[in-house]
Amino acid sequence: MSLPRPLHALTAAVLVAAATLGPAGAAGAASAQSLPSADQLKSALLTANDLGPGYTEAPATASPSPSPSPSATPTPVSGCDALSALINLHATTPGPEAPSAETELDGQDGNPMVTEALTAEDPARLTTDFNTAADALRTCHTITFNAGVGDTVTFTVTPVTLGDRPDAPAARLDGTLAGVQLSAFVGVERFGTVGLAYGYFQRQGADPQAASMQYRSAVAKIERTLGTTAGSTTPPTATATATATQGMSV
Repeated sequence: MSLPRPLHALTAAVLVAAATLGPAGAAGAASAQSLPSADQLKSALLTANDLGPGYTEAPATASPSPSPSPSATPTPVSGCDALSALINLHATTPGPEAPSAETELDGQDGNPMVTEALTAEDPARLTTDFNTAADALRTCHTITFNAGVGDTVTFTVTPVTLGDRPDAPAARLDGTLAGVQLSAFVGVERFGTVGLAYGYFQRQGADPQAASMQYRSAVAKIERTLGTTAGSTTPPTATATATATQGMSV
């Protein structure tokens, strides 16, 4: 049985939207020259080649974080007030004018789905946004996603560690729809002035090892490309040469 695509796409998109650093509002005081550009951030994202055989890059859309129209589903998620507030904000409000890049990489028939988003912000703003997202992930226990009539699923939320840094906020979500097991892993991390939001979505099973492996691949590529380390508050040092590494395998 295949998962209805609207819920499939919505769930993965809003998981990343919930953790995407930089909610609607001012982008911060840092000048554009002191932050990586959108193109430089894009070069640090995973590609299908980085993940191995069977993965393809999802076609670009006019809205990189698709969601139903506000009139159709005014509240895409409910439960877990802190996390729901972040998701609903991103689903209905444009994001800030800050350098950012996103990608969605799909396995066969969209299973699994790996999503990654990078946003560059003023250090103080990033700290605030990172802490807000981290608190939301850590305090959430259940959350319900609604993608339309009949497409509703409630997930249990459990804190996990995806990479080498235990302090990096991450959570596992588990639920079922029409008897089909759904699982997701979402994590956030900072690299100086760059915030990472990572999502791994899977149906008909859960593979924590694969979710962790792809997360570690994402972190390694960002560190290598931008010249910074996970958890660092020091701005990236290699943004000038970031585009030279685009497409490299991890």
